[in-house]
Amino acid sequence: METAVVKAGAGEGGLIDLILGSMKRNSKQYTMFLALLAIWVIFSFVTDRVFLTPRNLSNLFVQTVTTAILAIGMVLVIVAGHIDLSVGSVLGFAGAVCALCMIKLEWGVIASVTATLVIGVAVGAWHGFWIAYRKVPAFIVTLASMLAFRGLIIGVTGGQTQGLEMASEATAGWFKAIGQGYLPTLIPATDGQVHDTSLYFTIAMIAVFIVASLRRRAARVKYGFPVVPFFAEVLRLAFVSALMGGFAMIMVIYLGIPWAVIFVLALTVIFDFVARDTTFGRHLYAIGGNPDAARLSGINVPRHVFGLFMIMGLMTAIAGIVSTSRLNAATTSAGQNAELDAIASAVIGGTSLMGGEGTIFGAVIGALVMASLDNGMSLMNLDITFQYVIKGLILLLAVWVDMAQRKK
Repeated sequence: METAVVKAGAGEGGLIDLILGSMKRNSKQYTMFLALLAIWVIFSFVTDRVFLTPRNLSNLFVQTVTTAILAIGMVLVIVAGHIDLSVGSVLGFAGAVCALCMIKLEWGVIASVTATLVIGVAVGAWHGFWIAYRKVPAFIVTLASMLAFRGLIIGVTGGQTQGLEMASEATAGWFKAIGQGYLPTLIPATDGQVHDTSLYFTIAMIAVFIVASLRRRAARVKYGFPVVPFFAEVLRLAFVSALMGGFAMIMVIYLGIPWAVIFVLALTVIFDFVARDTTFGRHLYAIGGNPDAARLSGINVPRHVFGLFMIMGLMTAIAGIVSTSRLNAATTSAGQNAELDAIASAVIGGTSLMGGEGTIFGAVIGALVMASLDNGMSLMNLDITFQYVIKGLILLLAVWVDMAQRKK
């Protein structure tokens, strides 16, 4: 079998043509990275470099976690041609249930977290039933849940903040580590600032990334799919590895890598695999691209949609657990506008609201963009009125860019 390789081309313009071609094919990703870089540079300048300090960047990554988890699930929902407006309210409800299991029922962390995850999946199954089998539009079903669960939050909490300091000390300590803990050190220095495990973890992640990328390339070559020239692949691997190394150095200078960030990385890898390399994931893209064609090709559309919303419910419950742990309390306002941030993150990350297009990795970067805006504007002490206006305009711009690119 002849190996299909995308070659640079002969002559002087070969490399330039390759770079321009890559930029054209991945214009959304390049635009997203450039936007993130511009945001960081601007905020660094206007905050007198406070924005780029290790402490603030570490806090920024932790602040990104909840939105990123929701965005991972939201990508799959939007790709399949649906929407979920309930994630903010369900997040708050899941967090409240988890907290009350530890406070009122005096359950341990494992039992409380398990119960919360089961509730999240059950909520997703409820949505999936109405959407997949009763053909009620996802917009209406999840809008109803957004209102209902916002009321249930008030009901289960009694309208009061439920602080985890009311739980047993051991339970509260373990649960707090989920959203506020960091990788421990194996060889602590006298000043406590050498976070060796974070370095080991990053080295392992870089190695896994390189091996997985090369295996994917080898598989594409084996089956005759086009691949970029090997030197271009090496440049890509080196660039991403350098970014991962830079991330590790920032974390090491402060307190190390937070557990919450590790959870997001794990979920990103898992669901990127699900979306790209499983039959279920590929079918979701087919359903979003053309539901009728997907149905005629033999795909069980209702079953896939039902399973999809169960996954979204699970991701929302996870986000609720992490959010409650980070705040060390369940509040009646938890999750407000979280659905908007999740949708905006997915769209900014390259997901098309028309369905059939989007990536997990892009959504996570989109969540980082949204968190960077919140963090930077807070450091500037910008009035909340302008913060909402700016975020709204950025979302509008992202959708406009998506529509313009689709027309081309």
